[in-house]
Amino acid sequence: MALSREEREKFLAEPHVAALAVDAEEGRAPLTVPIWYQYAPGGDIWIMTGPDTRKNHLIQAAGRFSLLIDRLEPTIRYVSVEGPVIDTTPATHDHLRELSARYLPPEKVDGYIDFAEKNHGEQVIIRMRPERWVSSDLGTV
Repeated sequence: MALSREEREKFLAEPHVAALAVDAEEGRAPLTVPIWYQYAPGGDIWIMTGPDTRKNHLIQAAGRFSLLIDRLEPTIRYVSVEGPVIDTTPATHDHLRELSARYLPPEKVDGYIDFAEKNHGEQVIIRMRPERWVSSDLGTV
């Protein structure tokens, strides 16, 4: 059964790892990779990546991307959201802290931030405005 707007936005706001998909070069399947994301109900979605990554280049060329988020318990549920890129800006320490705190236990956040700032290099924030949604709760198995 399809989720209501409130249900899908609440689900998307939970800290699930998403599968990001974006059109690739001609003759290749879409690039699909796991990614952390940030979302609050009614707002835009943002992700963080390196400015020189294939992912960023493809997103900028396509001007849009999609995310698929799913879970198996307590029911099998998914939300797929797609939309246009509305902004790309340099990431800050505060962005990294916000995203890390969303996914990691509190005692691991500072260590991860230190590692990421030393090893990942410059990052950008890509904001997407949710435009098309597909969702369902398939119940229990």
